[in-house]
Amino acid sequence: MAASTTPKSLPQGCTNLKLRQFMRRVAQFYDAEMAQVGLKTTQYSLLSYVDKLGPVRPGELAEGLKMDASTLTRNLRPLVDAGWVVVAAGEDARSRLVSLTPAGREKRAEAKRRWKVAQLGINRLLGEDQVVALHTLIDASMDKLAPVAAGGEGDE
Repeated sequence: MAASTTPKSLPQGCTNLKLRQFMRRVAQFYDAEMAQVGLKTTQYSLLSYVDKLGPVRPGELAEGLKMDASTLTRNLRPLVDAGWVVVAAGEDARSRLVSLTPAGREKRAEAKRRWKVAQLGINRLLGEDQVVALHTLIDASMDKLAPVAAGGEGDE
């Protein structure tokens, strides 16, 4: 039997551009749901992470969120001002701890319901099989890019 002569399909266009376009479209979908509870998606993520970790040092929070300290401080400010998060003294005079207030827990619970609506909507629009395939592809790609994120070389 002769080998197939069908040419292999090559990637077309810029992967970065395509991913950014896709992310903007997905983000718009989630943003619309979060706006119904007066939050941005980044704020919901921050509330969720603080809730998950409990009282947490800002440095650990920034590391877990993969963001630098100044960005974290900037993103925490509106949550502190709204009374949803408190940054209080830690174990010693030099340390700080970030935690949710009772109002912050309520806001997170309210937002979590809207987040679920957004996720189910994406699943419906794209199809659950495609979302599972997308998650699998993203996870595998993240694993392959891990050495680049750590400052090393990618597989060659």
